Amino acid sequence: MLRFADLVDGQELKPLVKPAVSKVQLVKYAGASGDYNLLHTDDAFARSMGLPGAIAHGMLVMGFLGEYIQQLAGVTARVAKFNMRFGAMTKPGDEITCAATVKRVYEDEGKKYVEFELQAAKSIKEIVGSGSVLLEFFE
Repeated sequence: MLRFADLVDGQELKPLVKPAVSKVQLVKYAGASGDYNLLHTDDAFARSMGLPGAIAHGMLVMGFLGEYIQQLAGVTARVAKFNMRFGAMTKPGDEITCAATVKRVYEDEGKKYVEFELQAAKSIKEIVGSGSVLLEFFE
């Protein structure tokens, strides 16, 4: 959990390393999200579409970043704004590392804000998602 007073521009935060994405996880996510596109669960179908095999839902990666943001914010801040762009495909077996860098620490009209740059990358440093989040701190 972060404290506003401890954050400075350019600071890199401790990353969140997710376990390798599994086929079971993709099937469960399909059920949870209602996205049953076979690209995400059936290797043969995905290959017939020109892919190397099943690929993870982009929103799963967004969920990983959302989990990371909530860990950072804890009970000391709220998410005021969150955006993300999808990058490279995530496949079963990929380990995703979520990282954040403080972009800007500021106060506006008596409220305390910190803007972070976000990145989700494969263990081989291939970017699967990037974006930003603005947290409003309560302290």
